[in-house]
Amino acid sequence: MNDKELAEFLKYISPFEIYVVNRENELECVKCPFKAKVKYNIGVLVKDEIVLVDKVKITKDLISVYVIRNQSYYCYHFVII
Repeated sequence: MNDKELAEFLKYISPFEIYVVNRENELECVKCPFKAKVKYNIGVLVKDEIVLVDKVKITKDLISVYVIRNQSYYCYHFVII
């Protein structure tokens, strides 16, 4: 995805909410800050620690990034609670 396409895409995304499919297979809006559980030790975060996600960003490869304590982490390091 080039910069122009990414800029167009980002016009429709809020850094303060994400949409997830819940256990009932329904689309649900989760607003920041939300709780997430750390899957394994990464940076200053410890496995099984519960953290608050302050903001959600997206990379050029369309991978979600969580901002936690002013540090950025890929979403696949966490489980949303």
